[in-house]
Amino acid sequence: MNAARVSIQSPLDLELLNGFQRDFPLQPRPFAAMADKLGVDESLVIERLRTLRDNGAISRIGAVFRPNVIGASALAALAVAPERLECVASFVSAFAEVNHNYEREHRYNLWFVAAAPSVERLNAVFAEIEEVCESGPVLVLPMVEEYHIDLGFDFAAYDAGKGVRPSRVVRCPPVTLDETEQRVVAVLQEGLPIVERPFSCLGLSEKDAIDLIGRWLDDGLLKRMGVIVRHHELGYTANAMTVWNVPDHEVSEAGRRIAESGRATLCYRRDRRLPDWPYNLFCMIHGKDREDVQARIDALSAECGLDAWPRHVLFSCRRFKQRGAHYASMPETRHG
Repeated sequence: MNAARVSIQSPLDLELLNGFQRDFPLQPRPFAAMADKLGVDESLVIERLRTLRDNGAISRIGAVFRPNVIGASALAALAVAPERLECVASFVSAFAEVNHNYEREHRYNLWFVAAAPSVERLNAVFAEIEEVCESGPVLVLPMVEEYHIDLGFDFAAYDAGKGVRPSRVVRCPPVTLDETEQRVVAVLQEGLPIVERPFSCLGLSEKDAIDLIGRWLDDGLLKRMGVIVRHHELGYTANAMTVWNVPDHEVSEAGRRIAESGRATLCYRRDRRLPDWPYNLFCMIHGKDREDVQARIDALSAECGLDAWPRHVLFSCRRFKQRGAHYASMPETRHG
């Protein structure tokens, strides 16, 4: 999956990319509110956001859902023979439930994330992949504890080595959504239309839609609502998943230190799968090139006191698929 680098064309584009990844205005004309804050016309904000979407700088104006609240998700991996990797990756990427699929430097060389409306459907996806691909057992690594999962970027702070904004960790139990709420989820995961009154497309009144999204944010079902950037296209072309084998009684504190450092874009605890996978603390680091990422990993490890524990760094080699998690079917029509 190759993507062209996108350059930021103007200070306004930078403000739109950097300033509205969260706290999207929950009002009937949100782009007018953004325009007022930036001192420009609403029509210009709409025009620039459409251009940024169309040229690949952003994927959507929408929501990031907290994992395992309205469905089920897990990280998984396969050990694939190199000569079969592209074929197997293509098969895995074809599943609607798979939202991320990367080649990484490890014996387990194909890493993917799947999300589904239920645990049963998620397990069925993994079972079919295992059966058809014939690359050995799928290494399934469900999340146990979240420390920082956001993937929002602060481009202005990048050169300081801390280009990540800390996220609020909220414990939100699984919920069951009714048909109307599922429709709202379907639109938010694909992206709001970039029109003057985007909340009018959600199948309920604007007030009810805005109140519902606000409640979901307060309850923690949504992690954030706003501009979802394409970090790879905007210059974060390298990334690595770093994993540590941390004693169980110390892993939570270590994860919190990583999250508070501002150096990791993702950080969470997952189960070990012995004997093949002894690691239980995961974090993702993004940067401009491999050397940049390695330097950030080393700085993080030193700052957070992680050097005493066994670690492995899995650099990304190829991106086969990347999009937001999908938990609901999309309505038939979409505008803007």
